[in-house]
Amino acid sequence: MTDQIMTDRIMTDQIMTDQMMTDQAARTEFHPRWYRERVSTWWWLGEWHYLKFILREVSSLSVAWFVGLTLFQLRALLHGPVAYARFSARLQSPVMIAFNLIAFCFVMFHAITWFNLAPRAMPVRIGGKRVPEFLVAAPNYALWIIVSAFVGWLLLRTP
Repeated sequence: MTDQIMTDRIMTDQIMTDQMMTDQAARTEFHPRWYRERVSTWWWLGEWHYLKFILREVSSLSVAWFVGLTLFQLRALLHGPVAYARFSARLQSPVMIAFNLIAFCFVMFHAITWFNLAPRAMPVRIGGKRVPEFLVAAPNYALWIIVSAFVGWLLLRTP
């Protein structure tokens, strides 16, 4: 019995000593550092799927741009015809047209990559089997086309 108590006491002392040494080692300036290979700032240019991921994340800024632009357009509408004419004149400058075309391309890229990501983010199972990805993504594209056609019809019809 005494041997067991001594063994337990030694083990407890050893654990406490190890813990104290670990705590002290964490606080010293000579604590060993793990080797980590340096990664370039431009790591995402190395492979297409990394580049696509970064472009998709950056493309959300274009979405924010169009939201802000719509809010400013509504503000100009609320302030009357003169304010809206000034707003429209600003949008007709070549720089704004080019910027909006680039932003539109990014928004399209954002939407397409988001629709393609939907089947992976929300896998659908019927009868224990996973539904093919294109069957999950297809309704998104179909609804997008229908809504776009309806909005185009609203904008292009003659009153």
